[in-house]
Amino acid sequence: MDLMRATAILMVLCSHILWIYPPGIGLLSQVFTLFGFWGVELFFVLSGFLIGKILFYSYIDQDFTIQTAFRFLKRRWFRTLPNYFLVLLLNIVIALIIGLSLSDVGYYFFFFQNFTTTMKPFFPESWSLSVEEFAYLFVPFALLLTSFLTKAKNKSKRFISVVLILILVFVINKVVYQFTTSNTTLEQWNVSLKEVVIYRIDSILIGIAAAWLSLNYAEFWKNNKTKFAFLGCVFIGLMYVGVGYFRILIDSYPFFWNVVYLPITSITFALFLPFLSQWQSAPKWFSKPVTFVSLVSYSVYLLHYSIVLQLLKYFIDTTQFSSWQLHGFTIGYVTLTFFLSFLLYNYYEKPIMNLREKR
Repeated sequence: MDLMRATAILMVLCSHILWIYPPGIGLLSQVFTLFGFWGVELFFVLSGFLIGKILFYSYIDQDFTIQTAFRFLKRRWFRTLPNYFLVLLLNIVIALIIGLSLSDVGYYFFFFQNFTTTMKPFFPESWSLSVEEFAYLFVPFALLLTSFLTKAKNKSKRFISVVLILILVFVINKVVYQFTTSNTTLEQWNVSLKEVVIYRIDSILIGIAAAWLSLNYAEFWKNNKTKFAFLGCVFIGLMYVGVGYFRILIDSYPFFWNVVYLPITSITFALFLPFLSQWQSAPKWFSKPVTFVSLVSYSVYLLHYSIVLQLLKYFIDTTQFSSWQLHGFTIGYVTLTFFLSFLLYNYYEKPIMNLREKR
């Protein structure tokens, strides 16, 4: 899983490096732009896969009570909230210093900044954290509700049934969006659908469904890992080459973009899970940096754009830089991002995680 997490954060980082350079239309620019989308989608599926295993074992091995649900939430909150609130406060201080607008900032403390509508430009990368936090809430309480309503003869089937029903609910939300919104540009699609909580939780649920499959059909999961990975490559080709080749554009095919595109993307990345989840060993020269990047990935995600890059661009005018100077600036930016992320992880995130384990 370290490789997937490291790949996801490096993709996101590459996409924001584009902000350093003048706008371009070349192949590298297009790939890096796509990386930003892929990186977050990969995070969603991987997050769902990991919490899906935790929830499944909790649901199967014991009575799933409100105490069980809150125990799960407390562990997740120990993992996600301290870093988030610290960086949110830093963003607020920076915004006040450089004079950015802070309207509706209170929503950010409760992850409502993009629950049903487009969020403000402030702390833009936080949109995906809202999706994850509400997924952490919806799934255990949906399981809890079904436990209260009826006794399950087969708890495993009940678990996957709840997950699939929730996926259907959030896909239906996209269908409602399709018939109530005249969305004809990718810019609007990005901010009003792709980055809005009520349309995106199915991405994490697809990861949870993959976790259920891996635990209940372990031999099938193990024996077909290469076939699934190959199928994932085919899907990538169809989705990201075929769409352009066949001109399946949002103004001509809005239903495909508004309803189908995002779930298929999540399924595509889920197809790589059987192969990558069983990849246990690698040479040290490869595994050590991958493990490091994986460990600091959450800190990198929170710091790299609104904190580090925004401040560098604010204090350093790069508009007259040559290409070589921009490359040097980029190396400095990436180095500083990982250095600060290591400090945040080692002296703040890790001690809090250790406290969680003690408790």
